[in-house]
Amino acid sequence: MKLFKCLLPANNWRTSGRWRGLAASYLVLLGALLASSLAAVAQASQPAPQLRVSGTVSDARTGQPLPGTAVRRLHTPRGVVANAEGDFLIPAYATDTLLFQALGYKPQRLPLRGTTLAQLVVQVRLVRDSVRLGEVRVTADRADRSSIDRALRNLKRPAPPVVHGARRPAAPKPLFAVDSTPPALPKPTIASPASWAYEKLSRAGKERRKVQQLQAQDVKAKAYKKQLEYNKAFKDNRGYE
Repeated sequence: MKLFKCLLPANNWRTSGRWRGLAASYLVLLGALLASSLAAVAQASQPAPQLRVSGTVSDARTGQPLPGTAVRRLHTPRGVVANAEGDFLIPAYATDTLLFQALGYKPQRLPLRGTTLAQLVVQVRLVRDSVRLGEVRVTADRADRSSIDRALRNLKRPAPPVVHGARRPAAPKPLFAVDSTPPALPKPTIASPASWAYEKLSRAGKERRKVQQLQAQDVKAKAYKKQLEYNKAFKDNRGYE
């Protein structure tokens, strides 16, 4: 009131009631503006209500669920991934904006717009994103004959491998007699015809020959056993023949 008294002349201020009403309205307006400012500051200082957002992400054309879709709160590192049925559940604030991203689809934003609900169920349908590449032309120039010959001359050819002739090892010495023939029987003579007949026909002569046969078989078996041991050193298991 003193401010308006200073601005206006004293006579006009005392006599004019209009100016008094105008000053009062200005004061009321100033108080209202101050009260609204304080309310806005108090509301801004309070945290936004938190809610649970759930739903399903599917293809906009076929309606098939899109598993693996990333659901993220915009401008924050927090997010979830849709399961095999395309379902998701993410906690968010009423002032957040959700971003849905899937491979091969256009990203889609969902602003919550300060909702007061404690739980929100949404159905998100993503549209396929097609990327058109530019035209690609492949051209090739045929090299002339001189360039091909020069490249062949500069090509380093590998040295042929040195092949040494296979040397046959010396023949091993046999450990036993091979293809040996038994000694010839003594021919009967006029001087000893009785002894030869006795050796051939008598019982003692037969037993002696039988023992000799058994001894010969024993020697042959031992020789065969040695041959088998000796043949193990050869690849074809034939040994020395």
